[in-house]
Amino acid sequence: MSAPTTGQLPVVVIGAGPIGLAAAAHLIERGIDPLVLEAGPTAGTAVRDWAHVRLFSPWAEVTDPAAEKLLSPTGWVRPDGMTYPTGGDWADDYLQPLADVLGDKVRYGIAVTGVARAGRDRIVDSGRDEQPFTVHVQLSDGREERIAARAVIDASGTWSVPSPMGANGLPALGEKASADRISYRVPDLKHPAVRARYTGKRTAVVGSGASAFTALAYLAELAKEEDGTHAVWILRRSIGTDTYGGGEADQLPARGALGLRAKAAVENGYASTATGFRTEAVERGTDGRLVLVAEDGRRLEPVDEIIVLTGFRPDLSFLSEVRLDLDERLQAPTALAPLIDPNVHSCGTVYPHGVNELSHPEQDMYLVGMKSYGRAPTFLAMTGYEQVRSITAAIAGDREAAERVELTLPESGVCGGAGLFDDPDAAQDSTGGGCCAAPSTLQIGIGAPASSGGC
Repeated sequence: MSAPTTGQLPVVVIGAGPIGLAAAAHLIERGIDPLVLEAGPTAGTAVRDWAHVRLFSPWAEVTDPAAEKLLSPTGWVRPDGMTYPTGGDWADDYLQPLADVLGDKVRYGIAVTGVARAGRDRIVDSGRDEQPFTVHVQLSDGREERIAARAVIDASGTWSVPSPMGANGLPALGEKASADRISYRVPDLKHPAVRARYTGKRTAVVGSGASAFTALAYLAELAKEEDGTHAVWILRRSIGTDTYGGGEADQLPARGALGLRAKAAVENGYASTATGFRTEAVERGTDGRLVLVAEDGRRLEPVDEIIVLTGFRPDLSFLSEVRLDLDERLQAPTALAPLIDPNVHSCGTVYPHGVNELSHPEQDMYLVGMKSYGRAPTFLAMTGYEQVRSITAAIAGDREAAERVELTLPESGVCGGAGLFDDPDAAQDSTGGGCCAAPSTLQIGIGAPASSGGC
C-alpha cells in the first residue's frame, strides 16, 4: 500500500479550545480532514481552569458559524445570544458538544512536543515546501508518536505560560522559590479549599487588568465575611482617572461594574494599594510570610499569599524547527503586530486580518487565536473565528475567499478579561447591542474602523 500524498494527510490543529475546534469545523466544511490534538482530558481544558469567571462577551459572540452548522443536526441550540456565559458554561454547553460531534477527529491526552518539516530542520532549504510536516507528540502514558500533516494550525493559546511578577518580564528574585504561596489565576473562592487559602490572610494582587479587578472584588467580598482578610493591590503605575476603567460610562456594563467593584474594594478599606511598585524580589521571612521588594528599594508589609495577574505569553518551544516571522516585542506574527499593539490599539480598533497577516516563511504553518496575539491582551473569540475561516480557505486553495476577510466586532470591543461569576445581572446589556454599541463590519483593504472606543 503506497504512502498517502501530502494532500491526503490531515491538517493538524493543536488545541481543542474555542479557536482550535472552530478551525476543525471550517476544515470539515471545506472537505479537509482535521486532526485536533488536545493535551488535556476534555475540550476546553484551559477554559475550564477559569470556569467560575463570567465572560464579557455574550453567547452571540462566542460561537462560530461553521461550528453551529455541525452542531445543529444534533439538536443543539445556542443559548440566548444576549446572555453571558461563564467559562464553565462555554466549555460544557458549546465546546464539549462540538468536540463530541467531531468524534475521533479530536484526540485527548496528547501534548505536542515538536513540529518540523519531515527530514528537514529549520536550516535546510532544499525541497522544504514539498515535504509534509511531522508533529511529535507525547501521550499521557508517556509513549511518543509522530504524526504526518499537510498543514499545522497552532491554536494552543497562552494559558499555560502566565507572565511572572518581575517588572522586567522575568521572575522576581525568590519568585520561583515561593511558588507554594503564589498563584497565577483568579481564585475560585466558592471552592472550600481555595476559600480557606485566602480567609483571614493578607494577599497581594499584582496586575492592573480585568483579572486583577476580579480578584480584588472576590477578596473584598471575602473580607466582608471573614475578619483579617485583606488585599494589597500592586500597581506598576500610579492611580489615575482610567485605572478602574470606564465605570458607569463604560459601553460594556459588565466591565464597568467590575472596575467599580475594584474601586469600592479600595475605598471601603478591604484593599490597600502600592503604586509605582515594580517588583524586583520576593523574600520569605522566618514565619513563612512573604515580603515584596521594589526596584527602588521599597519593602511592603509581609503578605501570606500572592496572586500574579500580569498577562500571558506564547509557548514557542515546540516550534523551534519551523520558520516563524514574529515581532520582536509582542511575539505575534510580524504583519499582525502593528494591528494589535496594546500601546496603540484596544480590541475595538484591531483591524480585520486573516491569512495574509498570519502567514509565515514556513508555508502552511499558522498560529491562531490567543497564540497569534503573542503578549497582546486584546484578543476576541470572534476575531479568532474569522482567522481560521480565512486560513482554512487558503489551505483549500480558495484564495479569493481567504483574502475576503470580514470581521464584525463591537465598536469598543471586549479586551481579554471577564465579568464576575456571582453578579450575572451586571453582565447583561440592556441596550441589546451585544457587548458594546452597534457592531461595525469591516473588510480587509477598506481601511481603519470608522469609529473606536476604549476597551
